[in-house]
Amino acid sequence: MSNSSWANEGYLVALDIDESDEELMDLIKRLSFSFGIGVISLNSQNVDESVILARAKFKEGLDYSVMNELSVKNADFKKFLESVEEFNIEKEYRSKSEFDEILNAERLEIYLKEKKIKG
Repeated sequence: MSNSSWANEGYLVALDIDESDEELMDLIKRLSFSFGIGVISLNSQNVDESVILARAKFKEGLDYSVMNELSVKNADFKKFLESVEEFNIEKEYRSKSEFDEILNAERLEIYLKEKKIKG
């Protein structure tokens, strides 16, 4: 979670978190409070029933020192930052292929089964 503390309203998504585990829920809430990262329990059987366990914090400013450190260590993250910096959907060199496809309900079901997220 701390590596994502630079993000604005960032979320960690995990499959089927046991909300009855009080120790785990306390840890999630403490880490979320400390780092500002939200946590979503993704319901693998019914995605629409997924639950936000901890809300992410909205940040007015960005942590440029952490972003710089991560970009030095990770070339993909550096490319991501460069892409965000120059983002303008109107420019011809921008492409929808840069983004994840939004799946309808039927295609989502197929994807979840293929990835063995849902039985």
